[in-house]
Amino acid sequence: MPRLYRAAFRPLFFAAWLAALTLSGHLVAWGQAPPDTELFLVDLIRSGQALQVGTPRNITQRKGYDNQPSFTPDGRAVLYTSAREDGQTDIYRYDLRQKTNTPLTRTPESEYSPTVTPDQGYFSVIRVEKDQTQRLWKFPISGAGNPALVLDNVKPVGYHCWLTPDSLALFILGKPNSLQLASVSTGDTARLAGNIGRSLHNVPGKKAVSFVHKRTTTDWTISQLDRQTRQISPITPTLPGSEDFVWMPDGTLLMGQGATLYQCRPGTSTGWTKLADFSTAGITQITRLAIDPRGKTLVLVGQ
Repeated sequence: MPRLYRAAFRPLFFAAWLAALTLSGHLVAWGQAPPDTELFLVDLIRSGQALQVGTPRNITQRKGYDNQPSFTPDGRAVLYTSAREDGQTDIYRYDLRQKTNTPLTRTPESEYSPTVTPDQGYFSVIRVEKDQTQRLWKFPISGAGNPALVLDNVKPVGYHCWLTPDSLALFILGKPNSLQLASVSTGDTARLAGNIGRSLHNVPGKKAVSFVHKRTTTDWTISQLDRQTRQISPITPTLPGSEDFVWMPDGTLLMGQGATLYQCRPGTSTGWTKLADFSTAGITQITRLAIDPRGKTLVLVGQ
């Protein structure tokens, strides 16, 4: 288990609150903390063409902000962002077998959006530095060694998705927010689209990255960017007002709206169909989603 990246002090609550306001995707009034969110595990069972969904299991079970989950490549753990009593955000690890939550970072900065790097030697994060600069960093998974900048001159980074060991898709904060491709070795970036949502995912079986293209306040479409041609093409409209989605390995899209989970198989005429209603689990709003590499376990953020 990695050792903790410790520090003797933590930033003022305002810094952590501001970071949460920027990165959480929620508009929060001054003086309010980020919303209470929980992580739920859900089993997925494929029976022929039918997809069966299990009962959500709360794996955080505490008052506070637990969000932005991602699976480790072996599917044995979930990394996530957690804000504790002082408002500071650090990275935690939930072990699916041991059913334990362990902190991976304790730093004077705030870390968000943990993602294991393609070489599996690190986990990358969006780090809000002491001067509020938001850049992409990485921490050794082994715990041996110090964190390091991935892209020195690229900021402010909101979200990221690894495409290859040397390239990423980035959500860059701005007016409007933009989709950019970045090279780790050169530090170069290219802006490809504006008015995008926070979900960035590789498309199964394709050299393409998918994102939500917000053409207007109501016209939102899941689109894909071909990494070779850099052409953008639509995949399917989102559920109204929803921007968080995830791909199953077989090419099925999952997305939440309210307490309901939906599926969509691009290229068919059925559109979004209901999978499950999780309101009996105390969930009123499904937001972020992540799925294990085998497509058998879903983790969702619920309010």
